[in-house]
Amino acid sequence: MIPRGLVIGITVGVVAATIFGALALTISSQRQHLVFVEGPSLSIMTEKMDFSVGENIKITIINTGGKPLAFSDASYGLQVVGLDGRVLYSPIAAQVVSTLEPKEERTFVWDQTKNDGEQVIEGRYKIVSTASYEGKTIKKSITVNILK
Repeated sequence: MIPRGLVIGITVGVVAATIFGALALTISSQRQHLVFVEGPSLSIMTEKMDFSVGENIKITIINTGGKPLAFSDASYGLQVVGLDGRVLYSPIAAQVVSTLEPKEERTFVWDQTKNDGEQVIEGRYKIVSTASYEGKTIKKSITVNILK
């Protein structure tokens, strides 16, 4: 005869493992995936979603469409904004029209400092890029977390 406590312990363990496995599967399916399309399309990627305070963040802007995209400056429309919409950082760039051809990408590194030189505090930030194609605006954003 198997002790009742052992049966309860094994049952709780199996249920907890099933719940944890389902949660892990959901989180892994939310990873960033590139999808290339025929028309104009813009994507932004970082190597992960959670960063430590002060850690460099590598940001890649990718033309995932089949048409060239135009940007108003050499920073490819890159901005880091708070969730309140306030622009905290935008790279210093020449005010020349830049073009990103299909499947072409540009990489920037943000050291988590604002335009005024101050370090950002922990929190959630949105990385935004804005392009244009045939007079229409294409805007893409991704959210990153900065943790202690």
